[in-house]
Amino acid sequence: MKIKDISLNNLRKRKGKALFLILGLTIGVTTAITLISITRMMNEDISNKLDEYGANILILPRSDAFSLSYGGMSLGGISVGTQILKNSDVPKIRKIDVRENINTVSPKLFEVVDIAGKKVPLMGVQFREEVRLKKWWKVHGNIPENHDEVLLGNDVASHLQKSRGDKLSINETTVRIAGVLDETGSQDDYLIFGDLSFVQEIVQKHEALSLIEISAFCNTCPIEEIVRQISIELPHAKVTAIKQTIQTKMDALEHLKKFSIGISIIVLFIGGLIVFTNMTASVNERKREIGIFRAVGFRKSHVVRIIFLEALIMALIAGVLGFILGEGLSQFLGPIVTGIERGKWILDPLLAASTVLLSVFIGILSSAYPAIHASKMDPTDALRSL
Repeated sequence: MKIKDISLNNLRKRKGKALFLILGLTIGVTTAITLISITRMMNEDISNKLDEYGANILILPRSDAFSLSYGGMSLGGISVGTQILKNSDVPKIRKIDVRENINTVSPKLFEVVDIAGKKVPLMGVQFREEVRLKKWWKVHGNIPENHDEVLLGNDVASHLQKSRGDKLSINETTVRIAGVLDETGSQDDYLIFGDLSFVQEIVQKHEALSLIEISAFCNTCPIEEIVRQISIELPHAKVTAIKQTIQTKMDALEHLKKFSIGISIIVLFIGGLIVFTNMTASVNERKREIGIFRAVGFRKSHVVRIIFLEALIMALIAGVLGFILGEGLSQFLGPIVTGIERGKWILDPLLAASTVLLSVFIGILSSAYPAIHASKMDPTDALRSL
């Protein structure tokens, strides 16, 4: 009789215990795969949301002077810079090789203007891009839609004693206040926002830009590569990654991954203990049978192979079932737990193969001691019991 036949017969004779062992390991694998899949869904969702909130790349004109602070960073001397940014630079950014990783490109022109004898900072923006970049904005009123409408920061509105619907005169041009920002706690509170082309016209800086903010999907492409390619396209500009923003994003994702891995290890360890306990009990129950095998000429290696083959078969079944059940549960529980919409299920061959291999590894490792213990049994013990 071949060793594989002996192993299969043993599993048939002990169906109940084999099913219990498979169930224990399947639960462990299912839990691990469910956690990994849900965490992956959360990682992707959080990463996308983090990438949408705020800029992580700043483009400035090359200059030796530093006179303006924006967003916690010092900006080059915009008024005296030896290089300038232009509207025509924006399409160049959208042409880089990794352009699919760029979410938002928001060009800006900054200028200080005189309003009713008060010096007030005015920023020209493309409101569609700016709103995408700053999703946290809450506006009393509306985002400007017309050329002659502006949006006031909370502090500048109080400073000028203006509110939604009032009129302002900027460089002898009358504009209407479409809305006022809620307090943001940032530099936006002190700014007047106007349409970029309108601001360029009234300050007589046609086509000129002070800076360009970019929100890039840094989870799908190294941010350094995006910076490098933009720098090649815009040699006259200084392209800088805002490291603090990027690091915050990466830290948040890393914590989620570590949590998932930690829980998965604990659950799989428990599954391994179930295998170990059951295989040890099975070996103790089969002392007579194993002793007879040894008495009729089976080597120690043959006994080890019998035990290992049984563990291999059960671990393979548990791995396949665990992966299928885990993926199914993650698709069902993921939207409930995370609030993320259920996406199209895509089979990950690498995860499937890794799951089965891990299940087999745990099964074999947990069976190592029982197998070695069985191979060392004295055949005379079995013969005395006959």
